[in-house]
Amino acid sequence: MSAVESAMERLQQKIADGELLPGQKCPPEGELAAQLGVSRSSLREAVRALCALGVLETRHGSGTHVSSLEPAVILRSFSLLVDLLPLDGLLEVLEIRRLMEAHAAATAAANAAPTTVRQLLALCDEMEETTDGVRYAELDSQFHQAFCGAGGNATLTGLVRLFRSRGGHFRILEGPAADQVRTGSNAGHRAIATAIQNRDPAAASLAAAGHVIESENWLRRIRPEPR
Repeated sequence: MSAVESAMERLQQKIADGELLPGQKCPPEGELAAQLGVSRSSLREAVRALCALGVLETRHGSGTHVSSLEPAVILRSFSLLVDLLPLDGLLEVLEIRRLMEAHAAATAAANAAPTTVRQLLALCDEMEETTDGVRYAELDSQFHQAFCGAGGNATLTGLVRLFRSRGGHFRILEGPAADQVRTGSNAGHRAIATAIQNRDPAAASLAAAGHVIESENWLRRIRPEPR
């Protein structure tokens, strides 16, 4: 293990153990380096790396602080890695997304406010009517965020948004099978919205899982290049 890796590990352990709390200012560089048993230069490199990961943040004139450590903050750095995934890696991620969206849809069916139900149905209507591919992608994103957000779990919603962002780079709605893909997508959206409207968690979970599976199948069949 290099000196920088050792500094990172020990600094992370301080945070994990509660010695350094979210938002707390870190000790001065010399003092912290001595606590960790590393050189100042190794500590600086470790701090830079942890800042890139969203664990620490440097504030002008105020020094280095532990970040809020909120999931949304940590996920921002994770997004840099997800956006590099090749198709086969994305397909593995879709298996995880399938489970998350099935859970989110079931939760929405149990808890969604009437305004959310109306929003989902309206989005279905607009997606079925539009012929603009860019607009369709925007509506599609809004639909998934709406029902995932209805459960109140910001981390789950953020992860779904993150995983969907990479999927959008493969643009299966713009290829030679676009009409077939869109028809199936519209049916999937409508099934999810209807199950949520009917307050049927089991049906909503099944519809959401089926919708993601259909996307997986099209990606496997077409194997498009990211754009």
